[in-house]
Amino acid sequence: MRLTELTTYIALLLAGAALPLSLAPFSLWPIAIISTAVLFMALQNQSTGQAFKRAAIYGFGLFGVGASWVYVSMHEHGDVSMLFAMVGTISFCLLLAIFFALPFMCGALMPQCPLPQLLGLPTLWVISEWFRSWILTGFPWLYAGYSHSDTWLNGWAPIGGVLLLSYFTALAAAVLAQLVQRRLSTATILSGLVVIAVFLGGYGLQKINWTQPISEPLSVALVQPNIDQQDKWSPINRSRTLRKLLTQSEDYWGTDIIIWPEGAIPALYTQVTEYLDNADQLATTHQTALITGLPTNSNLLGPYYNSMLALGEAQGQYDKTRLVPFGEYVPLESLIRGLNSFFDLPMSSFSLGAKNQPPLIAKGQKISTAICYEIVYPDLVANNSRHASIILTTSNDAWFGDSIAPQQHMQMARMRAIENAKPLMRGTNNGITALVDHKGKIYGQLQQFSTGVLAGNIRPRSGETPFSQLASWPIVIFSLLVIAALVICGVRHRQEY
Repeated sequence: MRLTELTTYIALLLAGAALPLSLAPFSLWPIAIISTAVLFMALQNQSTGQAFKRAAIYGFGLFGVGASWVYVSMHEHGDVSMLFAMVGTISFCLLLAIFFALPFMCGALMPQCPLPQLLGLPTLWVISEWFRSWILTGFPWLYAGYSHSDTWLNGWAPIGGVLLLSYFTALAAAVLAQLVQRRLSTATILSGLVVIAVFLGGYGLQKINWTQPISEPLSVALVQPNIDQQDKWSPINRSRTLRKLLTQSEDYWGTDIIIWPEGAIPALYTQVTEYLDNADQLATTHQTALITGLPTNSNLLGPYYNSMLALGEAQGQYDKTRLVPFGEYVPLESLIRGLNSFFDLPMSSFSLGAKNQPPLIAKGQKISTAICYEIVYPDLVANNSRHASIILTTSNDAWFGDSIAPQQHMQMARMRAIENAKPLMRGTNNGITALVDHKGKIYGQLQQFSTGVLAGNIRPRSGETPFSQLASWPIVIFSLLVIAALVICGVRHRQEY
């Protein structure tokens, strides 16, 4: 019996809402395959308009649950009313759902028999995720491939990155959709065998060491100050925050590397030069490399950058190149500044850092830096960490409150370590502060929403993975070519009949 249209829409909404359960903090990875299979079944034999509508409903469920933390950021920390935050969150999720759905319109133009579906639907999924990574500066969040951060499939990440894992997830979903619909063709059986071989192959690939240790382990200390977001940028609390950073670091001078998180210093560079000189002198005296986050500028009129600054036995400055809309810059600023307090958040007038910045140097090691949101861009991190021996990511996840976002953020950081086979340090204001090895395993972590210092060792590594060299382009180009061929084939077939 054919499902009614309303029932189909409800099933799609629930399926999309279920996919985040396959990601952190839940990590129920089979749900990603089942969820995607529901979408693939609903897309078969539909017009382009219906395919868009169904994919958009699925996407709204996906982002409505997986990105629900946007409401927390707006209402609890952006001083926005409950109604405005709800409208803003729903609008954001609707926009993302539209971006998610657009590529699936091509599915209606493909031949509707099993083989083209098995070839085309997984590649459409990849194109949908890739499209979201750059449209309007990008939102590369909630990729299906992250569900395999801890399965055998992650052995493929150093070869093709998270998008390749998403492709394999979607291929498994396409096979499941065919089996549920009892379309047991030769193509379905062969595709199922490929999925099994891919999982088994991933187990073998996990044993490969793509990079090599190049020095003795370095001692590191990651300071987690746990400053409340409401107090962070208050001038009244500035001196207390600055003293706290030094107090927490007192017992760790002499450590090879000390990390203070993103925006740890709540003042412009030109306002705290004396404090920075003192910190630099302390670090130099104790032969420590100190790397701290702060907004930098050359004069009070700007431009301003969200930066990581190296002091003591470290050199360099990294300026953030992927800014968060409304959090770090305001689109159409001249029109909407002042309309609501959310558009006037502290530090929401940053400028973009230059492309291809040199890495920071600490204790003779090159450190690839990704500030907050930047760690979710696979290709950006691959490009920056190619010649580095350590990956550093810092963040202020206090904006997310007690939501699922910090766990999602941590999972994506772990995937960057796996993709590039480099160890990773993650320093945050209130968690999740962690040390991650080159296989993506967390071997040191502080409790979230606590004040503390994570002390440990990190082993620099040299070398490049295939993903470090080629980024996501192989799977993206493959997907675009497959879809182009299938659409041309489908259109020609329709013209003939």
